[in-house]
Amino acid sequence: MHIALLVTNTDDSAFAARHPGDGEKFDQLLRSQRPDWRVSLFNLPQLGFPESLDTFDGFLIGGSPASVHDDAPWIVRLAPLVRQIVAGSKPLFGACFGHQAIAVALGGTVARNPGGWVLGVTDTTMDGAAPWIAGDGGPVRMNAAHLEQVTRLPAGATVIGGNPDCPVGSFRVGTSVFTTQYHPEMTPDFIEALVEELAPTLPPGVADRARASLNQPAERDRVAGWIVRFFEQG
Repeated sequence: MHIALLVTNTDDSAFAARHPGDGEKFDQLLRSQRPDWRVSLFNLPQLGFPESLDTFDGFLIGGSPASVHDDAPWIVRLAPLVRQIVAGSKPLFGACFGHQAIAVALGGTVARNPGGWVLGVTDTTMDGAAPWIAGDGGPVRMNAAHLEQVTRLPAGATVIGGNPDCPVGSFRVGTSVFTTQYHPEMTPDFIEALVEELAPTLPPGVADRARASLNQPAERDRVAGWIVRFFEQG
């Protein structure tokens, strides 16, 4: 299996330099389940787009502090790429920014969270009807770090996960698109460090709630299993 990992993170801060990049995080997540997979990284903010889609068995779009509403050239270029991948029926997974970018590219909408920041470990509920989740649905803990969320699904999409604060927490389009608003790639050490990095800039109470949530770690292995099974069944 050869996956094209479309890296969208624009954070070039000293904090980011002290931690593994998103490409490394997702590569490790996939290889924790399938060590023999090949993963090729493309840095979209540096306009490092794949020259051809035919080389790959699946595509993954990660997170970013950027907004899907920004007019940066790489964001403008990403939307038609998403539509091209979907038209070709190759598996496409998106996390956080990727989840939102896929929704917008296919005709959905994204807006600011009504309650502001969602940060730390959060509980969401997954629909076990998706083939790659079958028999393993229900409540799941996932890492979160977002100020925006999908507010209207694209045509043909179905919600397969969410909670009252984020009703469209995950969706799918048939069996070729799977997304989540959350961050399966983030390790416990990284989400803890991220909370502390953001704490001075957050509204009152947000950092304390995030710290408290970290007592119950996200179920990364469980979600990684869903992701690799999604690519395999595609």
